[in-house]
Amino acid sequence: MWYYYLAVVLFSIWWVALRPRRGGKNSPPLVTASTVVRVPIIGVLAEFLKNPNEMMKRCYNEYGQVFTIPIFHRRITFLIGPEAQALFFKSNDDALSQDECYHFMTAVFGPGVVYDAPRKKRQMQFQTMANGLRTSRMKTYIAKIQEETVQYLNDNWNADSGTIDLYKSLSELTILTASRCLHGDDVREHMFKDLQSLYHDLDEGLTPLTTIWSNAPTARHAKRDKARKELVKLFGKVIKERRAHPERSDGTDILSLFMDIEYKDGTPVTEEEVTGLLIALLFAGQHTSCVTGTWTMLLLLHSPKVLTRVMEEQKESADKDTLELEDVQQMSLLHNCMRESLRLCPTFIMLLRQVMKDTTVTVNGVTHHIPKDDIVAVSPTVSMRLPTTFENPDEFDPDRYTAPREEHKKPYAYLGFGGGMHSCMGQAFAYVQVKTVLSVILKRYELTPESSKLPDIGYNDMVVGPKGNCNVHYKKLKL
Repeated sequence: MWYYYLAVVLFSIWWVALRPRRGGKNSPPLVTASTVVRVPIIGVLAEFLKNPNEMMKRCYNEYGQVFTIPIFHRRITFLIGPEAQALFFKSNDDALSQDECYHFMTAVFGPGVVYDAPRKKRQMQFQTMANGLRTSRMKTYIAKIQEETVQYLNDNWNADSGTIDLYKSLSELTILTASRCLHGDDVREHMFKDLQSLYHDLDEGLTPLTTIWSNAPTARHAKRDKARKELVKLFGKVIKERRAHPERSDGTDILSLFMDIEYKDGTPVTEEEVTGLLIALLFAGQHTSCVTGTWTMLLLLHSPKVLTRVMEEQKESADKDTLELEDVQQMSLLHNCMRESLRLCPTFIMLLRQVMKDTTVTVNGVTHHIPKDDIVAVSPTVSMRLPTTFENPDEFDPDRYTAPREEHKKPYAYLGFGGGMHSCMGQAFAYVQVKTVLSVILKRYELTPESSKLPDIGYNDMVVGPKGNCNVHYKKLKL
C-alpha cells in the first residue's frame, strides 16, 4: 500500500506546486513542447535552462510576438517586438511591478533600499540618484575619469607594446572611475583596495540560485553577506569623517547627496541605506559600462572602416590635455558605436515585471489576456535583432542611428538602457564614462585583436558579457 500513498503525495505536490497554471480565455499561446527534450512541460524547462536566448527566438518564430512559457506552476509571458513591448514599458507599477521580480537583490543591496523600500521612500532614493547624474555634475566627472584612465594605463599598459585582456582591463577601469565619481576622492584614494575586494565578493554572491533562493546556505552567499556588513562599516566610517570634516570632500560625488537624504516623514537616511544605494549604483554601472566598453572596442577593432572614421573624429580633440563634456558629447560616431554595441550585445537577456491585475495586449489586431500573477518579460537580446525592426540586424552598423534611417526611434524598438518610466537613469553617465575611457585609449595606443573572431556572447550568464578570447595587442603611439 505504500506506493499508493506515495503516488497520492507526488500527485498532490504536482497539483499544488508544479502543475502548469492555465491563463484562461484568449490567453497567449502556451509553449508545452520542446525541441530539446521530448517530454511535455519538463522539456520546456530543460530547454529554457540550457539556452534561454535560443528558446525565446524559437518561440517567437513559432508563436509570434506574445507567448507563455510555463515554469512549473509559474507562467512567464514574453512580449517580443516594439508593438508587444509597449505594454511593458507604458504600464505603471500598479499594473506591472518590478518589486516582486527583483526582491532577491535585497540580499545584495540590503534592507530598505530600492526594491525592498516602500514606494515613497524608493522614489526619494531614485530622485537623489537622478540628481547626482545630471548633466551639471557630468562636467566635474570628465576630468576625474580621464585622470584615472591615464594613471591606470601608465601603471598597467606601460611597455612600448604588449598584450592585455581587454575585458579585465575595462572592468578594473570601470570600477576605478566609478569610485572616483560616485564615492569621492577620499574613498578612492584611501579605501579603494578594501572596496574593490569587498565588491568582488558581493558580485560573486549573485548567482542563478540567488534569484530563487537568495539566502541559500552557500559559500558564495556567506562571503556576500560578510562583504556587505564590512561595506556598511567602511562607509559608516566615511560618513562620520565627512560630517566631522566636510571640507575633505568637494561635494560633487553621489555619496555626499545620499548622506543628506531626508524622507518626507522626516526620517533621516541610515548608514546601511546609504551603503545599499552606493552598492546598487555601482552594481548597475559596473556591469553595463565594462561590458559595453569591451564590446564597443572589440567591434571597432573588427571593423577597420568604422575604426578609421572614429579615429578621424578623435582628431578633433587630440590637442586637448583635458577633455571637457562638450568634447565627449561631440563624439557622435563613437556614441553610435557604443549604442550599436548595446543593441548587438545587451547586458541583460530579460527584463521582468509581475502582473498585479489582469491585463491585455493587442498585437496585429489580436488581443491576448494576461492574468494576474503572470511574470511578463521582454528580451533585449532577441527583440533588438529582429529584421522587421533593424535592417541587417546581425551586422555592426552604427550608421543605422543617423538620419534618415534612425531605426532606434521607433517606439520601444531600442532597449539598450531599457525604456519607459523605468529606463536606466545612469545612461548619460555610462555614455560619458565609456566614451571618455575609450577616447583616452584610442589616442594613446594602436590596438590589434589577438583573435580573428569575436568572442561568444555569454547568454547563460547572469550578466551577458563576452565569453572567450578578449586579448588585444597594444602599441604605444607617439604623443
